[in-house]
Formats: sequence, structure tokens, C-alpha cells
Amino acid sequence: MSAANDPIRDGLERGWKVRDGAALSGEARVECDVAIVGTGAGGGVAAELLTRAGLSVVLIEEGPLKSSRDFRMLEADAYPQLYWESAARKTKDKAVTILQGRAVGGSTTINWTSSFRTPPATLAFWRERFGLNAYTPQALGPHFAACEKRLSIAPWLVAPNRNNALLAHGAQALGIPVATISRNVRICWNLGYCGMGCPTNAKQSMLVTTIPAALDRGAQLFFRLRAQRLEFDRNRAVKLLCTALAADGLTPTPASMAVIARHYVLAGGAINTPALLLCSEAPDPYRLLGKRTFLHPTVISAAVFDERVDGYQGAPQSVYSDHFLERDPIDGPLGFKLEVPPLHPVLFASTVPGFGAEHAETMRAFARTHVQIALIRDGFHPDSAGGTVGLRRDGTPLLDYPLTDTFWDAARRALLAMAEIQFAAGARAVRPVHEQAAAWTSWAQAKAEIARLPMKPLALRVVSAHVMGGCGMAADERRGVVNSDGRHFHLDNVSVFDGSLFPTSLGANPQLSIYGVVHRMAGQLAAVLSGRRPPTFNDT
Repeated sequence: MSAANDPIRDGLERGWKVRDGAALSGEARVECDVAIVGTGAGGGVAAELLTRAGLSVVLIEEGPLKSSRDFRMLEADAYPQLYWESAARKTKDKAVTILQGRAVGGSTTINWTSSFRTPPATLAFWRERFGLNAYTPQALGPHFAACEKRLSIAPWLVAPNRNNALLAHGAQALGIPVATISRNVRICWNLGYCGMGCPTNAKQSMLVTTIPAALDRGAQLFFRLRAQRLEFDRNRAVKLLCTALAADGLTPTPASMAVIARHYVLAGGAINTPALLLCSEAPDPYRLLGKRTFLHPTVISAAVFDERVDGYQGAPQSVYSDHFLERDPIDGPLGFKLEVPPLHPVLFASTVPGFGAEHAETMRAFARTHVQIALIRDGFHPDSAGGTVGLRRDGTPLLDYPLTDTFWDAARRALLAMAEIQFAAGARAVRPVHEQAAAWTSWAQAKAEIARLPMKPLALRVVSAHVMGGCGMAADERRGVVNSDGRHFHLDNVSVFDGSLFPTSLGANPQLSIYGVVHRMAGQLAAVLSGRRPPTFNDT
């Protein structure tokens, strides 16, 4: 797994304009056409397109710059280095654990590569409820296609690993349809450690695609630099104030930087982008900022089989089912998408319930354990308004995400569906990841016991890797923070280009939706700022 073809190392040797915030001193200042805060799915796509239009771009990233030579497939390295709060970011009541990337490339550096276009039913809901008339599958199709080509997104044709195959086998035995997940990979070694950074550069993340392309065109990248607040003059942002971080990536130093740009693109993710606008006291006349933040809150079911599963080997996610999304109206009882996660010892041990001997017994069965997850689609039902991003006293963001009765109903239905599928696949025992659940040995027993489990915070383990909303787009300022082009309604030179744009959750893993939507928006912005036609990934 040599990193001989490491594009980050090669680019640095060619003289890229990259600075480590830990090496800054005093009060620095930089000027550019466009400042982009965040280097994940939205920031990366925007950076390449804006530089293609000949614009000067500065990228600001709070996390570190790591590359394939740093990715050693070790959880002890990856979680503290590459994730917000060491992969243990929590909602206000600690009831939901959130996995988000915190490094150059954002969550695209550490996600599991699953790629879905925005579901047509979701787009239809946006058109009806938020006036986003341009958001049709036909209009977005060319943008998705351009991103799929650029990032090598295609169905995974390799046979699924055992963990994914068990979802397929159990579902098909019950007549539940499944399908293959598309992945953004090229010459993939099928290792299964995508969540710790790809050591072979097969994953076509922003780290190895759009960001190197932007840097090759003269963009500047500052990492370990925290965007603190925007300053405004009437309806324009005139300065972005940033604080440098020490080599630990956490401790602020006395050094600072002021970024002066014609336009500011906020792409720090659906917790950090609303928080930056809140810290900046941005105009918010209808009190929408930070509201309607969605998670696809996810519940988990573990099953033990007689044979080895080895869920840490092979493509992490390659099989899914939308059966339970498609049965009911989109604004009816909350539906859920079924997938499987990769299994690695630290993440597994910190997620499953139990203590002492009970936990040790669970870990002894690790190699024979299969896990399913149900991603619950939030934001469509009247009783599913999501959460609210706010600020702690020190100015850091905090998501308050109340879990409602409508969610608990969906969670119970999801646990039942997953348990039935696991027994149909031949499980010896099934245990929902709930503090009061046991390892039940028959579907009849599991069905009866899951019906009695108390559904409440901290009893049922809820996780999420998908954060959306908080700066939702809409046709008018009474329904959204930004317009359908991502432009802030009250700030002429501020755009939002990340998952916080979405006015609901998606009902699908969000990375390709962010790519496609931002490809559309960034092309339009580039045309306005450069006076040229909109650039696209299809340009030669």
C-alpha cells in the first residue's frame, strides 16, 4: 500500500500555495476573488469550478492536511485526526452521536463512498413546499452526470462482502427488493478501511481530485485555520476573521488572518456553516438560521452468525434497500433506508451496549457479527422539524435535536424490519443496539420483545453521519436562508455551498447530492464573477 502516487505530496513538491496555520505568526492578511470556508464536498467542487473560470480562490480549513502516507488503517490514528470531536460529536442531550470529517477533504476523505442522486420524491417535495421549481431530476441530471464522470461514481460490480451479502440474502428471502450502491472509487483495492482515509488513493474524494486541481490552478490553501466570524458593511461581507490553531489542531494561537474577498462561500458543513453565520450575527429576520437541521437519525441492529462475517473486510457499503422508504407517502410515517456499516473494533466496542463480562462476550463474537443500520428520513412529516444549531458560551456549535414520538415510532419499526431480515438470513441471535435489549434467538421472540422496548433517549443508541439543513434554500426569504442558487437572501456576496442548503433530509447518503447541486451553483457563481460562461467538469 505504498503512497508513491500521493497527489498531495507531489503537489507540495511542485510548489502549491499551502500554509499550515500552526506556522503563522502575527496578523496576516490575504485578498482574493473568492474565499471558501471548508474543503469537503461543497467546498472542493466549488474550488475547482471557480479556478477553472480564472478566479483567485483561497480555501480555509480548520482540520489538518493529511494524505495517503498518513492513512495507516488504524482507528486510534484516524478518529482523533480526521473527525470532529474524535468521531464522538454529540447532540445537546448526548442522545445522538455524529460522525463528521474534520480535515482537508472534509467528510469525503473519511466517508464510506456511497453515492446516490437526490431521490425524485425529495425534489418534488422541495418544489411543492419550498418553491424550488428548478430542482427537477431533468434539470439536475447533467450536473450529476458531470460529477459522476469527474469522480468515477459507478455501481460497485465486485461481489459484496459477507456483511452486505447478508442484508441481500435476508431481504430477498422475505421478498424485499435490494439494489447495488454506486461508489466514487477508481482501481479500488477493496480493503474496507474507507472510514480511516484511503491509503491507496482509490477513493475519489475532494482530497485527491478537486482540491489538487484547484491548487494546480493557483488556489491557496490554509489549514489548521479556524474561520471565526464575518464582518459586514450593510448587506455585504467585507472581511473574514480567522484564528490560527497550534500543531495539535485544537489550541488557538495568537496568530490570526483577515481574508478580504469579493465573494464568500460557506461550505463548512451543516453544523459549522450555520454556527459561523450565528457567530457573525448575520441578518436573520425570520429566525430561520440554524433551524430545520436534519440527521437521518440512524438505529442499529446486530446479529451473530455461526460462520465468520468479518465486516471490516471489503467495500463498506454495497447493498441497500429503499423498500421502507417507498411504501408510504413521503410526508407520512417516517420511512427508512437500510444499509450496513463497516465493522471495526473501536467503533463497534464504543457503540454496542453492555458492560464487563457482557460486553466482553459481545466482543468475542465480533468476527461473526453482522450489523444493519436504518437511516430514518426526517424533515417531511409535520412532526419532524429536525433540530437547531446554536452556540455554546465559548462560541462553538451545538446541535439540539429533540427525538419526537414520530421518530420513536419509526425507530421501532426499523428495529423490527432489521431483526426479521437478519433471522431470514440465518442469524443465530439478534440484538438491537438498545441498553435493555437482549440477544434473542428467534424472530417470534425478537418481535415480541422489540414491541416492549422503551423508546427514549440514551436507551436506544442513535447515530448519524449525515447532517443537512440549517441554512435551507427556498424561493423566498420567509421559507429559507438562501435562494435556489445558494445566495444568502440578505448578504449580496455570501453563498452557502454544502449540505446545510437542503430544506429537508434526502432519504439518501448526501455526498452526490452536494456534488451535483454545488456543481450547478458554483458554475453560475463563476459566470457572474468572471463574466464567462459557467464552467463545468465536462470542460476539457
